[in-house]
Amino acid sequence: QLQASGGGLVQAGGSLRLSCAASGRTFSDYVMGWFRQAPGKEREFVAAIRWSAGTTYYADSVKGRFTISRDNAKNTVYLQMSSLRPEDTAVYYCAAALRLIVSMMRFPSSYNTWGQGTQVTVSS
Repeated sequence: QLQASGGGLVQAGGSLRLSCAASGRTFSDYVMGWFRQAPGKEREFVAAIRWSAGTTYYADSVKGRFTISRDNAKNTVYLQMSSLRPEDTAVYYCAAALRLIVSMMRFPSSYNTWGQGTQVTVSS
């Protein structure tokens, strides 16, 4: 199970940190991803991390502004978002997939476990 939290309303240029608490299994062999979905748009890949190695991957639109990380002791994945823009406004979801190759990480269909989503709104 995944529980996402940390969303809210922030002004452009501000920062937020999202959390995804994982439970119910060992996630060491998993890839953890963050996706977002704006109204009327497809769900899109934001970032991913291999839990065991800590290797990270980012969408071009957030590279340099967002940082994904994990805390093994807390079984939690984070998405630190900085320099937020109005176009970052969306519902953000965390997701998990077992042993995912890099080329498949950006597809929502590659993930079989999803959190409930948390709203991020960036005002201009």
